[in-house]
Order: sequence, then structure tokens, then C-alpha cells
Amino acid sequence: MDKIIIKDLEIFAYHGVYDEEKKRGQTFIITAELELDLRDAGMTDDLTKTVNYAQVCELISGVMLEEKYNLIEAAAENIANTILIKYDRIKSVRIVVGKPEAPIDMSFDTVCVDITRRKNIAYLGIGSNMGDKEGYLDYAVDQLNKDEYIRVNKISSYIETEPYGDVEQENFLNACLEIETLYSPTELLSVINDIEQSAGRKRIIHWGPRTLDIDILLYNKDIIMEENLKIPHADMTNREFVLEPLCEIAPFAYHPGYNKRIIELFDILKDKKETNI
Repeated sequence: MDKIIIKDLEIFAYHGVYDEEKKRGQTFIITAELELDLRDAGMTDDLTKTVNYAQVCELISGVMLEEKYNLIEAAAENIANTILIKYDRIKSVRIVVGKPEAPIDMSFDTVCVDITRRKNIAYLGIGSNMGDKEGYLDYAVDQLNKDEYIRVNKISSYIETEPYGDVEQENFLNACLEIETLYSPTELLSVINDIEQSAGRKRIIHWGPRTLDIDILLYNKDIIMEENLKIPHADMTNREFVLEPLCEIAPFAYHPGYNKRIIELFDILKDKKETNI
């Protein structure tokens, strides 16, 4: 990926754990590496095809001056997130915040925090089989879009499917979403759990009826195996109500566990189903 690099931007601001630092202020040194595709800008010499780095500098200055942080870690995090939210073209940022006047009673050059943050692509499965099913799916999409750290890029068709498992219940309405998010997988899980709860979701019966169910199916090409979070979703390859709508919006999305594209996994599942008839 191409980069725009803003190196050693000097900003006088008021950050630090000690009250004296917040009163007298000091100079901070910021370096920002912005990853984006610069091919069109280079071929056309058109400013609208790139990012105005003077405006990025003003944005960084605004973040550093609008609030007093205890930690340069917090300053770096907010700079990174603000840039990624502001500019669609920028896919990843590396932010280095240097504090050359840090209160250290020893000879040193500077203290730096160096972070990299990126826009992540995740795929979610959503479903409902209680009450206003379509309304609950619309609610999920709306709540996700209201979060500044999430953007819903694609929404599949809503499809009606028979319930999965042995519990007798109404048919489901299911769909899949492609989202772009600044959240880590664990943070994203917390957000979608809150959305489920706000929709009246009650976890009483495993595979039982629910007002709203949201699952993280894929997150970049990551494989995560934790007690409360497994990505890719553990049973997604056996669920036609997942693979069908996911294939509609992302047929070539990659399943890192099976080393196959979604369209391949959907074809395999359909072949199994036809064989068992």
C-alpha cells in the first residue's frame, strides 16, 4: 500500500500525568504514516484523488489541543481513530507521538508511543424469528451504522429459513452484512451483544427463538479461538442460511480455516444436501 508520511510535526500541548505538565505544557513530536492507494492521484495529478496532508496536520493539532490527556497512548489512539473516521481513502495509519520533555530524571532523547490502526473488514450474520422479524434486522443495521467506529458496506437480501437445531419454533429471517470497523474482534463482540440486548434478546434456550441474533462470521483473515469468541464462526460452513446470503454479498471472501472462498463452501454444502436427499 502507498503512503503519505507526515514526519516530526511539532505541537505544543498540555498532556501528562502530573498537574504541572498540564499547566505549563510542552512540545510533542508527531509522525503520521497514512496508507492509501495513490495510483489515481499520481496518474491524474488531481488533489481529490488523494488526501490533503495540510488538513491532516490541522486535524492532528485539533486532537492534541481539544483535550488534556494523561497518557500519550490516549493521544495517539484518538489521533489514529479520528483520521480513519474522517478519511475514507485512508485504510491504515501509523502514529508516533514523541514526548522529548517527559519528566524523567535521566539523560534521554525522547519517549515515544508507536501504534498502528486499520480499518477491518468483518462479515456478520443477523437473524430473527420473533415478532417483527424484518424490523429487528433493520434495527440491527441501523444501530451498527449509528456507531462511528462501524460502517455497513453491504447488506444481503433477507431470506426466510427453517430453524436450525431440534427446538420447535417459527421460521427465521436471516441476512448477512459486510462492515468496516475500527473495533477489535473482542470490542465488536461487546457492541453486537449490547445491540442484541437492546432488542430484547434473552439467551434461555440454545438454538432457541430470539428477537435478534448477530454473529461475527469472519474478521479479516483472522483465526481466533477463545472461550467466548471463535472466528471464523464455528458452524457457519454447515449453515445454508449463512452461506447463501453471505455468498450474495461476498462470494470470494476467504475462510482461513478451510482455505476456501465462500462460494466454494456454499457449493460443497449444496452438494452435501443433494447427496442426502
